[in-house]
Amino acid sequence: MVVSVLEEMRIQALGVIDDAAIELSPGFTAVTGETGAGKTMVVTSLGLLLGGRADPALVRVGAATAVVEGRFTLDADGPAARRAVDAGAELDEGSALLVSRTVSAEGRSRAHAGGRSVPVGLLAELSSDLVAVHGQTDQQGLLRPARQRQALDRYAGDAVARPLAAYADTYRQLRRVGEELTELTTRARERAQEADLLRFGLEEIGAAEPRPGEDVELAAEADRLGHAEALAAAASAAHGALAGDPADQEGVDAGTLVAGAHRTLEAVRAHDPVLAQLADRLGEVHILLTDVAGELAGYADGLDSDPLRLAAVEERRAVLAQLTRKYGEDLKAVLDWAQRSAARLTELDGDDSRITVLTERRDRLTRELAELAERLTAARGAAAERFAEAVTAELAELAMPHARITVDVRRSDDPEGLPVDGRTVAYGPHGTDEVELLLAPHPGARPRPINKGASGGELSRVMLAVEVVFAGSDPVPTYLFDEVDAGVGGKAAVEVGRRLARLARGAQVVVVTHLPQVAAFADRHLLVEKTNDGSVTRSGVQALEGEARVRELSRMLAGQEDSELARAHAEELLETARADR
Repeated sequence: MVVSVLEEMRIQALGVIDDAAIELSPGFTAVTGETGAGKTMVVTSLGLLLGGRADPALVRVGAATAVVEGRFTLDADGPAARRAVDAGAELDEGSALLVSRTVSAEGRSRAHAGGRSVPVGLLAELSSDLVAVHGQTDQQGLLRPARQRQALDRYAGDAVARPLAAYADTYRQLRRVGEELTELTTRARERAQEADLLRFGLEEIGAAEPRPGEDVELAAEADRLGHAEALAAAASAAHGALAGDPADQEGVDAGTLVAGAHRTLEAVRAHDPVLAQLADRLGEVHILLTDVAGELAGYADGLDSDPLRLAAVEERRAVLAQLTRKYGEDLKAVLDWAQRSAARLTELDGDDSRITVLTERRDRLTRELAELAERLTAARGAAAERFAEAVTAELAELAMPHARITVDVRRSDDPEGLPVDGRTVAYGPHGTDEVELLLAPHPGARPRPINKGASGGELSRVMLAVEVVFAGSDPVPTYLFDEVDAGVGGKAAVEVGRRLARLARGAQVVVVTHLPQVAAFADRHLLVEKTNDGSVTRSGVQALEGEARVRELSRMLAGQEDSELARAHAEELLETARADR
């Protein structure tokens, strides 16, 4: 099986680094250099490769873009390789993944993996399987209770992850039910007012019993009744013009004239087919005139001016007009409003029963959440003892032989909290537990929270001890430590270097350090060095061996490379480290 490692990084136009290639290898690599030389840019570069935030201010002055490239050798069957291949990346020679990140001075950022453009988020996903980065900000983060809880949960693994997932799911359900209940109960008055208005409107519409299209029919009838006399007179006049007036013996009507014309043509139709066709058409006209005249007579006789009916129609139209003024522009819109309102009223009337159902569900979920919280607390309590023992053992290896770590898992009372085991306690999405790391640095000392009871050097070693414990329970292939040895010196620094060297036996460890005692234990020593030609300042990276390494360790020890005492001490440190391998 191929062990995943970061083999190489290329950094261009990032901060003080103009162009640098960094070759890495399995084991322990130390990165040193004077303050301001650009050591931090090595950490920043790796952060960019791992999907970190791109800051355009990092682009070197005068450059358009900064580029960071990295070559990882992966376990072809491991999760990182599977993620990369699933995203379309290609692995060189079956196991090498090339990753790059470009940041422009304008703030644009691009990422590539295996020759394919990928979202920056994919690099972050890959990083969780490949590299653990720890710097001074992470050390400060460990002072926060939430991070201490996360550390314990990470150490516990599935023993906590499973009950925590069940708890979190139930917690989300309870929150949703509570929010809906709150909305229903706080809006009770508004809902009652809305229901009253809907009920009044539906009763008003129901009392009127409107029919679809009734408003159109009544408008037509009102128009007809309002003009009954004029309509009857017009129909009678038209009938007289077509059929004649019996009282007018000398009058000539259209029917008589057409009939005469038809008889004239009939007399000669045998002599010309064209004229015969015209005679037939005149015959049809005469029949049509006779039919229309008959219908006009019937219409005139049947049309009666009915003031009572007209008044009833207008009254009905007034009733419907009231509805259209309130509920819709026409009767169809009124009926549509009634249909929607009936459905809404059913919904509102059902809110009381919904409140009952939700209340019962809230109570049930509360009981379930309390049970899950107890399981989660028990799991954390069991893991806390093991975690404390493991970190305490690591501190003994870091020149703190009498230090003792305690992991305090406790609950806080909250009158509006969750009823658990006879108490009402504060709770949240991660359970009911407050987790705090306590340190007793020497025998007889009272355990105190690490943010109050630990010096800078002690805190650095606690952080390193925690990471070493994680390496045993939740390992990643590569660890990058950025000056996590701050505040450490003397014998403690030697022990930190020795412990990092042991960690590097099973993983790739890269440490940015200012301590010669730590750097001496490295399998590979890289120097970040700044040069200035009078106009431009640049930094480069070179691997140190032999005499060059002794000179750098001497500089780190005494601030000067040619101190005989410092050289002797540097050689002694290197010899101590060699003897330890």
